[in-house]
Amino acid sequence: MIIPTAEQTLQCFLVCRRLTMMYRPVYLVRLDERTGEIVIIAGEETEIAIQRDGKCPFKI
Repeated sequence: MIIPTAEQTLQCFLVCRRLTMMYRPVYLVRLDERTGEIVIIAGEETEIAIQRDGKCPFKI
């Protein structure tokens, strides 16, 4: 079983908070066990992957 890192957990919270502040619905938050990334699907076409070190392309 793989669990998210502390960096991923914090980044996930911040990204989800930012998305909801922009009134985008968050449809899915999932830990991809193959890559170890947290995947967030929000809105109509927003897909965010948070890497194990907490980096993600979404600007907060």
